[in-house]
Amino acid sequence: MNNFRHCAHGQSMAELALALPALVLLFLGAADFGRLFYFWIAVNNAARAGAQYGSQNVINAANISGMRTAAITDGSNISGLTATPSQCTCASGTSVTVCSGSNYNCTNAPSATYVEVDTQATFNTVVSYPGIPSSITVTGKAIMQVAG
Repeated sequence: MNNFRHCAHGQSMAELALALPALVLLFLGAADFGRLFYFWIAVNNAARAGAQYGSQNVINAANISGMRTAAITDGSNISGLTATPSQCTCASGTSVTVCSGSNYNCTNAPSATYVEVDTQATFNTVVSYPGIPSSITVTGKAIMQVAG
């Protein structure tokens, strides 16, 4: 009887030794996925912050460095974050770039001005997984109509 308990204890240790690497890999994968999701939200929030700064009025819409600063400041916890702001208008005959594409509602607002902030940063996983890249470029975009 005592011999049986000793064997069962050894079996538990063997099962743990076999299952532990899979459990650790599963935990690391879940942690990396959570980090990637957080990173994606932060990159998009930074784009939104830059666009919100620019959409306040036409003066801020023309302040490209102010929009960039607002985006970078909002994403200060993301290393290597870059922000590329731009401005466009639906009205032709101005010095501002004319908006084109389905992202802008120029049909209902023919004289509207829009700001766009594109952000990007590189995410690196904690562990290299087979078949999954260890470095991913995450992008964000925010487009807002300028008030006024």
